[in-house]
Amino acid sequence: MTENELLPLLTRIADALDRIAPPPPPALALDVADAFIWNAEAVQLTPVHTVARVDLSLLRGVDRVRDILLDNTERFAKGLPANNALLWGARGMGKSSLVKAAHAAVNADVADAARRVALIEIHREDIESLPQLLRLVLADGRNCIIFCDDLSFDAGDASYKSLKAVLEGGLEGRPKNVLFYATSNRRHLMPRDMIENERSTAINPSEAVEEKVSLSDRFGLWLGFHSCGQDVYLEMIRGYVAALKLDIDADTVQREALEWATTRGARSGRVAWQFVQDLAGRSGVMLDAAE
Repeated sequence: MTENELLPLLTRIADALDRIAPPPPPALALDVADAFIWNAEAVQLTPVHTVARVDLSLLRGVDRVRDILLDNTERFAKGLPANNALLWGARGMGKSSLVKAAHAAVNADVADAARRVALIEIHREDIESLPQLLRLVLADGRNCIIFCDDLSFDAGDASYKSLKAVLEGGLEGRPKNVLFYATSNRRHLMPRDMIENERSTAINPSEAVEEKVSLSDRFGLWLGFHSCGQDVYLEMIRGYVAALKLDIDADTVQREALEWATTRGARSGRVAWQFVQDLAGRSGVMLDAAE
């Protein structure tokens, strides 16, 4: 086959490959919203225009950790040094609610959309794609908080190693325009029996345990959330009732709130909000009033 005959054939092959090749991933558009969900498979961000959250003032019983996280987020928004944060502890005590509320509070008084901080949620199963997301966010330049709710790792799961390198210690390090916030019921992100098994079976037990525990050490802030007592639980209820402007006798609210907690076997911010949802529904009040 001569060169003149070969060139049209190669051209047709190249054209055919172009037609069957998948389209390039769309460019990140971080200017269309203040909150996004990372879609690792499609390599794109899905904007969230209405975030499910409560106002910072409605989060009760977490005053100290609230102030610490808010201060850390405000410093980051101003371009000052700030730390990655791990919010750990009791279920339903407002860990993820605090992240979303702090993000909203920091952006509340910023009129310029380009200067507002973006909140990007990444799902636990997509953690291995975090380096890819960081490169894209770095190229955009907007300050972003990457948020992973209910982060934890089980036996045989090695993806925590890539997270360690991303948080601190890798050659590239964490981009200056990125913070990583995570919530977990576990302080060390690993089940206790997994850490104990490493200690009992390893040749050097202390080194094996350090490998597991060092992941949480990459977070500069450890913010602990603990179960609340009855007084704090009732304070949460009163705060929600006031925000919703529910015209119900206070004694009735308290009695029903305590009964609700008894049937659930727990007192927490989540239980308080679930009770108020039920109370508002029976009173014919829309929950949008609390936003």
